[in-house]
Amino acid sequence: MRYLIISDIHGSLPRLRRALDYYRRGHFDMLLILGDILNYGPRNSIPEGIDAKGIVEVLNPMAKDIVAVRGNCDAEVDQMLLDFPVMADYALIVDEGRKLFLTHGHVYDPDHLPPGNFDAVFYGHTHLWHLDEGTPAVCNTGSITFPKGGNEPTVVTYENGVITVRTLPDETMPEGKVLKTITLP
Repeated sequence: MRYLIISDIHGSLPRLRRALDYYRRGHFDMLLILGDILNYGPRNSIPEGIDAKGIVEVLNPMAKDIVAVRGNCDAEVDQMLLDFPVMADYALIVDEGRKLFLTHGHVYDPDHLPPGNFDAVFYGHTHLWHLDEGTPAVCNTGSITFPKGGNEPTVVTYENGVITVRTLPDETMPEGKVLKTITLP
């Protein structure tokens, strides 16, 4: 399977549309969303193109292809609008025998890894992308809306054990710029 992993949309419909354009062009099988979908949160400025209703209208038709987890800005009222589960603190994907742990990052993070044996842990929350090899590999997807640390908006792809962090694709870079890639054992 081929996965596009994003986090921290924070209500920005234009940024989500850019990610979904890449999702369609790249023929991904599933969209994995690591929380903070509709609400921009009290610590962030109002994002470009804030449109929670528009995000719901775009994501709900894709519900069967989405796995999502709850971010610290996601609430029960968000779940009432979305046609796919968003209230779990984590999800586990098993792909070709590899166990991928998905979380937002406000409960589990590199300093507080979940119990269990996983090949990779994916999270967001800090809006700072990083990708570290190890057991497990640890990947922060960054944010498509509010990247921090001078970073550009980022997305992550996963296929056949290969994790790639790239800039959010646009018209000038339809595949985005690859920032780092690792291959799981």
